[in-house]
Amino acid sequence: MAQMGTDGGAAGDGVGGVVVFDGVCNLCNGWVRFVIRRDPAGRFRFAPFESAAARSLLGDEGAGGAGAAPQSVVLVQGGAVYRRSAAVLRIARGLRFPWWVLGWLIVVPRPARDWAYGVVAKRRYRWFGKAERCMVPTPEVRGRFLA
Repeated sequence: MAQMGTDGGAAGDGVGGVVVFDGVCNLCNGWVRFVIRRDPAGRFRFAPFESAAARSLLGDEGAGGAGAAPQSVVLVQGGAVYRRSAAVLRIARGLRFPWWVLGWLIVVPRPARDWAYGVVAKRRYRWFGKAERCMVPTPEVRGRFLA
């Protein structure tokens, strides 16, 4: 199991890692497709929370960590686990220009960033809908998904 990371820590260089996502969330699936299109080098890999790979990466903490509600996106990078806004911003930092510029929002205090993240995460099914099953990756990107 990976260790919990800090917002700006040295656990990774902001590039690459495993994006663990809510596989039935339409917003989360859209985010994964967005990342894939803007990561032509294929540095990020993906695993839905519902997969054995995600359970292996996150261990007993699972999607929410330490008793928290399940998150929509978690980043496992350099042996550390990034949650909420830190995960999204570290992923953005690993994308091609201009999207990596969003990574600089990490300077916004974490409570404010995580509040905004929480507003969207809590309402993601209501606002964006929920799929009946996890997304099925296309043959071109299937190798980037962990089972």
